[in-house]
Amino acid sequence: MTPVEIARGVWRIDDTCAVYLIVDPTAAAGERDAIAIDFGSGLALDHLAGLGIRSVTDVLMTHHHRDQGQGLPLAVAHGSRIHVPPVEVELFDRVEEMWASRQLDNDYNLRQDRFSLLQSVPVHATVPEYRELSLDPATVRVLPTPGHTMGSVSYLLDRDGQRIAFTGDLIYAPGKVWSLAATQWSYTQNEGPGMTVLSSILLDREKPTMLAPSHGDVMHDPHEALTQLGDAMQTYVDSRRSYPWALTERLDDPFLALTSHLLLNRTSMSCSYVVLSETGEALVIDYGYDMTTGIVLGQERAARRPWLASLPALRRNHGVTRITVALPTHYHDDHVAGMPLLREVEGTRLWIPENVAPTLADPWREDLPCQWYDPIVADRVLPLDRPFAWNEYEFTAHAQPGHTLYAVAYSAVIDGVTVVFTGDQQEGLGGRDGRRDIMNYQYRNLFRLGDYPRSAALYRRIAPGLMASGHWEPRWADAAYLDYLVAVGQEVDDVHHRLLPLDELDIGVDGQVARISPYRSHARVGDTLVYSVHVRNPHAEACEAQLRLALPIDWRSSAGEKTAQLGPNEEATVEFTVVVGSAGRRQRLAVDVTVGHLRLGQHAEAIVDVAAVET
Repeated sequence: MTPVEIARGVWRIDDTCAVYLIVDPTAAAGERDAIAIDFGSGLALDHLAGLGIRSVTDVLMTHHHRDQGQGLPLAVAHGSRIHVPPVEVELFDRVEEMWASRQLDNDYNLRQDRFSLLQSVPVHATVPEYRELSLDPATVRVLPTPGHTMGSVSYLLDRDGQRIAFTGDLIYAPGKVWSLAATQWSYTQNEGPGMTVLSSILLDREKPTMLAPSHGDVMHDPHEALTQLGDAMQTYVDSRRSYPWALTERLDDPFLALTSHLLLNRTSMSCSYVVLSETGEALVIDYGYDMTTGIVLGQERAARRPWLASLPALRRNHGVTRITVALPTHYHDDHVAGMPLLREVEGTRLWIPENVAPTLADPWREDLPCQWYDPIVADRVLPLDRPFAWNEYEFTAHAQPGHTLYAVAYSAVIDGVTVVFTGDQQEGLGGRDGRRDIMNYQYRNLFRLGDYPRSAALYRRIAPGLMASGHWEPRWADAAYLDYLVAVGQEVDDVHHRLLPLDELDIGVDGQVARISPYRSHARVGDTLVYSVHVRNPHAEACEAQLRLALPIDWRSSAGEKTAQLGPNEEATVEFTVVVGSAGRRQRLAVDVTVGHLRLGQHAEAIVDVAAVET
């Protein structure tokens, strides 16, 4: 196909998808480099000389599908740097993991992640969403536009008074998409179509003057094209639901005022709260998956979309000038996934309590569920039970184990109301409509007996007027409700004592007498790793703990067995040094545990990804 110049210094080449080459139009022919939006099969390389282009320095991918990037190995060989959407990075640089682990039998996951590359390519960088990416030939702005895939982005280029939006497969033609099947991410829900509606509105609000899609013709009336798409896809969404879904309203008015200076984001996967200051600044408590349209199957990064879709409404409707601080109640991804993006885009500082900060900073240290993929390091570590100030407000972080060991409740007085932000500790219906509260404990979160009576006692001391939870309606509290939580907390302990032989042998409700840290690690053949084995005596009398490592066949340890003398219910930490042997993904080691007469066998394990030494 003959390249077509759609704007000065912007060529379109039709391949397995439309590939766009952008150059500096003031550079001399033969001395100018290009950036490519998507790469198709690599056909664009055959046209460089004819366009007077010396090289393609960078390739910017809109999404991970194979028709967009099956030629990327040619781009790498050419010397191009590959930039990809952050949500989908593993589907470019570690795609073998998807092919090795992707569920194929009894599969209810309908996302088209199998339309990924067949082999990995090296990724130079992920693109900076909501910000500009400046490269030698041009500067583009990166806008998240999920719909066709969870991680899709569009690129905006301002040139000669025009704003060109390179939209990938968000839109094919006015009111039409290239694929409806690609938008179906789970078996019966509408997450992708709903995201398409939101992305159409958000892209239209960027006021592009031209849409350059991956499939379909260039569009010169973007407002009409995107409006038609939003309307048509909204009709589609509503046709598959029992009642209409007010998606535009979610964008325009996502916040519910609980008091004049306390807002609830009703569009996020877990409840996110905003405290407004008279300075115009805002503080958020928990910020996970903003403006979600549902939960899709899969726990890989490409199944999770952090973005900042609600922030324009926060500025427009509530006069917020800046989000200066974010506070997590605990480390779970649905409460923290968006915080790194807030920090990168908004300059928000992350203030993290001292009992939560270590887990966020090192998510591989312990075997805990629901952790974010990357370390999240605190800008400020908050001590427990000591008030801290933010503008005109004073907050206190209180240890609140139960839902997870590493959690807090925040207390503050807002508009004359004492508010406690409880995270996911319990559902707060308090017996209304005949429904009891659900104490939301999970054993792998290191739940312990006594946690719920302690949190109930904490609430009694604080005496909140409003309890703001992580997933349920905020509750206006009174003494009767606080008494109810005391009683239910005691019931939690009583039912565990009834079912477990805790008086005879206090193994603990989570069944863990020993744990190994770090639970996960990276290493190379020949590296030395240090492991800490944390062991507890479950007996009511003193006894000896015997710990013996079980290693892969060609690994070595400084000591095959170690012992520790423990008093009743006492804990100790014993260290082992291990020399890594053979390479392989998820190599396993374990610790064989005997405490007194109790033989537990290979009670706890750890996992190591081992790379071979390059020769």
